[in-house]
Amino acid sequence: MTQPDSASAPVPPFLRDPAPMLARIRGQWAGHQAGGGCHADLWIFGYASLIWRPDFESTERHATRVHGWHRALKMWSRINRGTPERPGLVFALLPGGSCQGMVYRVPHREADAALAALWAREMPTGVYDPRWLPCPTPHGPVPALAFTLSRRSPNYTGDLHPQQLREIFRHARGRYGTTLDYARQTFDALRQHGIHDRRLARLLDLAGD
Repeated sequence: MTQPDSASAPVPPFLRDPAPMLARIRGQWAGHQAGGGCHADLWIFGYASLIWRPDFESTERHATRVHGWHRALKMWSRINRGTPERPGLVFALLPGGSCQGMVYRVPHREADAALAALWAREMPTGVYDPRWLPCPTPHGPVPALAFTLSRRSPNYTGDLHPQQLREIFRHARGRYGTTLDYARQTFDALRQHGIHDRRLARLLDLAGD
């Protein structure tokens, strides 16, 4: 599916109440704690800005890969990296393929504060579908919290033409800066951890055309 030009992309209403979603995740995490050991702590999977700006303390972090999901710059951003008049883009996890990223271990005593901070940052409108994805770690596989996106979401962009992407990279700017800076920071952070995202590299090539 190809969307219209980003400047004319419809602005969605308030999507979903994030409070019940946070309560559900907290309840599920409490169930994980029953397993003890490394499962007693909260694990979080970062695939974009959580790699270079996690905003929570962790006792461990490891490069890892999740299967069944891939990183894609296909979510409209009308505040952080764009405006309602000229939306920008941010990453999401979409179904299919696999994704290399970082997994963080948050001590259980700090988990509630970390979840609250994550919800304030990532879930003010409930746009993501938070879910637990199995992540390999030196301790074995752990269920890690990840923020995925449905292709049915009004914030899913579909496939954008190269010229649309160029325009977004050149002009989209929000309260945290430009879409282009965000994409470059993610690419650089991935490389620092030995992860090369070829799809992202091709997208960034468009910015120099």
